[in-house]
Amino acid sequence: MKYNRYIKDSALVSEIGLGAWQLGNNSGWQSMSEKDALELVEKSLEYGINFFDTAPNYGFGTGEERLGKALKSVDRSKIVINTKFGHTDTGITNFNSDYIRESLEGSLKRLQVDYVDSLIIHNPPFEYLNGNKNDHYEILERLIEEGKIKAYGASLDTYEDMKLLMNTTNAKVIEAFFNILHQDASRAFDMATEKEVGIIVKIPLDSGWLSGKYNAESTFHDIRSRWSRQDIQTRAHLVNRVKEIVHAKNDLAQKAISFCLAYDAVSTVIPGNVNIAQLTSNVESVNNPISRELVEKLEDFYLNEVKQLNLPW
Repeated sequence: MKYNRYIKDSALVSEIGLGAWQLGNNSGWQSMSEKDALELVEKSLEYGINFFDTAPNYGFGTGEERLGKALKSVDRSKIVINTKFGHTDTGITNFNSDYIRESLEGSLKRLQVDYVDSLIIHNPPFEYLNGNKNDHYEILERLIEEGKIKAYGASLDTYEDMKLLMNTTNAKVIEAFFNILHQDASRAFDMATEKEVGIIVKIPLDSGWLSGKYNAESTFHDIRSRWSRQDIQTRAHLVNRVKEIVHAKNDLAQKAISFCLAYDAVSTVIPGNVNIAQLTSNVESVNNPISRELVEKLEDFYLNEVKQLNLPW
């Protein structure tokens, strides 16, 4: 495992992190037993993973609870935990600034820790990102002073979102939607490096598409059922094009993760892992970097064939 800078005063973070949405019971995509959840975290630690991304709404709080149980005996100074604010453990959404402290205290209790390394606003509406017009960031600064968090930021999807947050706040963490088929966020990577903002890459496999296991005939019965038949056919075509470009056989997911890791601004990538086999394959990505030439080909592919399609997430 390789390790990168994340934020000031935190440990370096593993290039592959564990996105912990799947640990909770009734998480919306998968329902994992507590035993399996604890084993997944244990195996992650064995592989050298020390970055864990969670949120109150993952499994209605059970995701954080299980992660806390799994990490309880681990040296706190050697692991990095990121949690979120905005989507609550009861399933409702609350972005009000006066709820930040209550939300964080709930997370700390479930995680069984005294602090989290970072607290990010969970995919907020655009208007909440302006630090000149919202008091959220004053409260977050106080939480840093109190030692309950080391840094704050937001989980975002576009360059414009990222630019506004970095220009108007002292945010030091962004969880960015970035993958081969969604590259808009990379336009903010230079700014992030200049401002020493750690980048967590979310959805690096485009909700499973860049694993290579879906095609034009695939159907979905979870949150991905939002895609129309045309959306599915379009993505299937694009994935076939990616396979041609990268010459993928059985390792498309690894190449997709390695694409994200090719950017110096990226601190860690959090692919979904619903079992140990997927975790093992994803971790192997660090041993299979892709060339700068291939990165440039994939960038050209996005600009010339994908960007104008405005693919729905």
